[in-house]
Amino acid sequence: MTDRMTDVANDPTAEDTYDLDRKRVSRILYAVEHQDRDTLMDLIDPLHAADIADLLEQINPQDRERLIRLYGKDFDGDILSELDESIREEVISALHPAVLAEAVRDLDSDDVVDLIEDMEEPQQEVILDALEDADRVAVEQSLGFPENSAGRLMQREFVMAPEHWNVGQVIDFMREAENLPEQFYHVIMVDPRLHPIGNVTLGRIMAAKRTTLLKEIYEETFQVIPADQDEGEVAYAFNQYHLISAPVIDDQGRLVGVITIDDAMVVLDEEHEEDILRLAGVGEGSLSDKVTETTKQRFPWLAVNLLTAIMASLVIAQFDETIAKYVSLAVLMPIVASMGGNAGTQSLTVAVRALATKDLTGANVWRVIRRECLVGLVNGGIFAIVMGIIGTIWFGAPMLGVVIAIAMVINMVVAGLAGTVVPVILDRLGVDPALASGAFVTTVTDIVGFFAFLGLAGVLLI
Repeated sequence: MTDRMTDVANDPTAEDTYDLDRKRVSRILYAVEHQDRDTLMDLIDPLHAADIADLLEQINPQDRERLIRLYGKDFDGDILSELDESIREEVISALHPAVLAEAVRDLDSDDVVDLIEDMEEPQQEVILDALEDADRVAVEQSLGFPENSAGRLMQREFVMAPEHWNVGQVIDFMREAENLPEQFYHVIMVDPRLHPIGNVTLGRIMAAKRTTLLKEIYEETFQVIPADQDEGEVAYAFNQYHLISAPVIDDQGRLVGVITIDDAMVVLDEEHEEDILRLAGVGEGSLSDKVTETTKQRFPWLAVNLLTAIMASLVIAQFDETIAKYVSLAVLMPIVASMGGNAGTQSLTVAVRALATKDLTGANVWRVIRRECLVGLVNGGIFAIVMGIIGTIWFGAPMLGVVIAIAMVINMVVAGLAGTVVPVILDRLGVDPALASGAFVTTVTDIVGFFAFLGLAGVLLI
């Protein structure tokens, strides 16, 4: 990792500091093409597992398979954890069984669960067979918990100590233990029934005298995670209460695992990414997906958009005589609809994000709705003046400027209202607001915008 650290030190402000060096990628592909393993290892060894995963994701399937086979026995299991799910199975199938077995053995139980939970049973067996008996049992038990739950997210490797122990006893225990977790942050205090009752940080243990009881130095902030809790709620708890790790309990309150901040933040990042993709109507695809998979993911939302567009067109059709008399209306219609749609998307994005972080609740929902409507009114008023002037100068019809100005105000206010109310209602109905709000808000702003503009034109211009 020395090369990468040197690059960062030389130019710490560069925007592409953490991007893969294109020259290095070219040299790696050249080494693969000429089957030069020594050069390949010299180029790959300094890279982090996440960077190697990025490399595998960015190159084509043929080069990917050749690189994996040339990499051989030194393939790091952490690379598998960092890979996008869309190509992970492809990489696993390209690995020699012995190399795969060695790579998987080095992973924590939570990483193994994440690796195989979406695989078909035959592929799962390949991974499970590579594990030692105790590790296999731990992974299979985790797989028994509901999908996307804390039980799937937790790792089985943790350090616990009886509540009556002192610092000296804990230190001696950890020094003599043969299988401590590779990384951990807390010693978990438990009662005789293995119920967790507190966390003690390693820093406090090392700073205290040997005779100090663990009860005297445990952390005040302590959250226990039920094994069946949704992983989104787990990530929220870590973010809300600034947790580093948290014990996981079964339905009888006994300690069965621990979740660490790195896993919780991965879930939080995935939740944010999922909301963004759903708001755009592109599903949960990635750049590595095939054309057929991407088409299937996007087609339903395009079909919904077609239906909403037809509904908006039906509104326009009701005013065909008005448009025929004033062709200029057809020129200005997209402006009203576009401004309303963009304003609605702004309010919608804020509302969906606030619902995800639990900042938008029943206690403040009406205040937020009122604020968004007022914002829409102010912005609508400003742009109404601008478009009123433009409409008058452009077409030489002052009343046309008045029509588009009033329509702009109405649609911007409705956009702020719909962008907030629609996701709140969907959330109350148990529907993911990020999944369905966009289509509803777009439909509302288009229909209201066209109806207000053409309706006013019919009344004031004819």
